[in-house]
Amino acid sequence: MSIRRLPEHLVNRIAAGEVVERPASALKELVENAIDAGARRITIRLAGGGTDLIEVTDDGCGMTPPDMALALERHATSKLPDEAIENVATLGFRGEALPSIASVARLTLESRVRGAEGWSRVVDNGALASEGPAAIPPGTRVRVEALFDRVPARRKFLRSARSEYAASLDVVRRLAMARPDIGFSLEHDGRRALSVAAGESLPDRVAALTDRALTDNGVPIELEREGLRLGGIAGLPTFNRGIADHQYLFVNGRPVKDRLLVGAVRGAYAELLARDRHAVVALFLEVPADMVDVNVHPAKTEVRFREPAMVRGMIVSGLKRALDEAGHRSVQRPAEGALAAWQQEPAAPPMPSLWDGGARHASGDAGWPGAAPRSAHAVFDRREHFIAPPMARAEPAYAPPPETVSYPLGVARGQVARTYIVAEAEDGLVLVDQHAAHERLVLERMRRAMADGGVASQALLLPEVIELEEPACDRLEARGAELAEFGLDLERFGPRAMLVRAVPAMLGQGDVVGLVTDLADELAAFDEALSLRERLDHVAATMACHGSVRAGRILSVAEMNALLREMEVTPHSGQCNHGRPTWVKLAHGDIEKLFGRK
Repeated sequence: MSIRRLPEHLVNRIAAGEVVERPASALKELVENAIDAGARRITIRLAGGGTDLIEVTDDGCGMTPPDMALALERHATSKLPDEAIENVATLGFRGEALPSIASVARLTLESRVRGAEGWSRVVDNGALASEGPAAIPPGTRVRVEALFDRVPARRKFLRSARSEYAASLDVVRRLAMARPDIGFSLEHDGRRALSVAAGESLPDRVAALTDRALTDNGVPIELEREGLRLGGIAGLPTFNRGIADHQYLFVNGRPVKDRLLVGAVRGAYAELLARDRHAVVALFLEVPADMVDVNVHPAKTEVRFREPAMVRGMIVSGLKRALDEAGHRSVQRPAEGALAAWQQEPAAPPMPSLWDGGARHASGDAGWPGAAPRSAHAVFDRREHFIAPPMARAEPAYAPPPETVSYPLGVARGQVARTYIVAEAEDGLVLVDQHAAHERLVLERMRRAMADGGVASQALLLPEVIELEEPACDRLEARGAELAEFGLDLERFGPRAMLVRAVPAMLGQGDVVGLVTDLADELAAFDEALSLRERLDHVAATMACHGSVRAGRILSVAEMNALLREMEVTPHSGQCNHGRPTWVKLAHGDIEKLFGRK
């Protein structure tokens, strides 16, 4: 077959395949053009997830009619003043976006330069349909309709309107996060989904687009090294999420998804987070233009660094330094009113103390031959100068303790650090991580309940309203019937909230907000074709984590023994849902070696 030149319309469609993968890709290119045009306000309208309509309006510099004609030609751009492509400072520069989009949709381009008349050009799937004057304020408006309507092979591979909308929302969120000096608003199917004002501080803009609680539960990042500058905000390790979609990375103001940067974030939090939890961060890296190549991907979502090891080391050290300076900080405590609502466990009956003996000798013999009389008050006052008792818990045994020979995990003797159960077995000492162990027990209960037809629900006395992002609410609403099989009764409560009416009975009324938030994150990582039953372990493990006994909770001896007995008869109870051990044993011989007896 001889070599031939491809026709112009086919060249544009091939380019569209690289640049316009889905509605979110087209939206990204249009919003980047608006930013590069110097806009101070960008308004976006979507319909049908972006497949039916994408409209981007800005108040930037605008274009003259001749410039508009050039903008719709391939490889025509105003963003490369010379051939030094490595020094490009704008978000876009290839000059392919508008003609590529216009080759697979109906595109209406309207623009006006200040002091001149507005003009309009309409291109329908690559062919000029009309042009003429347009009534438009200074700036540019681009309207994309019926994307891929005449490319059925591409259209059928698009996801549902909800999924496409979620991807578009993520694109706008990332671009808006990088430019707090620009105001953004996004409307989908006539409903406002996002709105941020121009002139916000960077931490405020990040919090507004991620989670308002990040303001109180994050630490600022600020580091300069060898011409590189790293800024942003990092969530405390205790302020984490179930998926890594809440990590936002920017290089020279450009949103990127780079493996090197993601790996650096994971490395910085490696010793602070469980393997299945992910940090919430927004990092802004400023790099000299000659140290980074932004032209390695058609959509410009990846970059290549000249000194990748230095960049990675800078991110890891910057994050670690900021987290180290946070010291003992954890997620902000709830309000005092909320804390007062919790019931405290009644204190155990007081036990006789050796210090009480001083009272018997307050008026005479102090208890030792030749000792001078002293008051009981003097004895008690001296207690204030002793070291505080160790952080442990044990209860008086009002009934004889059970024999250790009957139980492989022994019988409870106390609790250490409100986290570990200390048990005595016939052949040694057993330490149990109460949270990890109970998490596994709850998971196995849920598995059995699902095998028997479903998990029983427990209605909440007062339904709880949980605010989430709109795509997260969409995912939960779409899986509502399946979640009901797990005992979770959810109902949509406006565009950005869910109403929780009932929770799985075996979980009790624990952290309902955390449970629903993590489930929404889990669903984001699922393939839509898979049912929740097919992802049983993931869903059940998420629920079990929120329904288990937490570290820090004081348990009675009866509760400790009940936990040990259930562990002995539950499969896989030796490891938690994350693969860590739930208990360890020190044999008598091991203990004797510790004390040099053997």
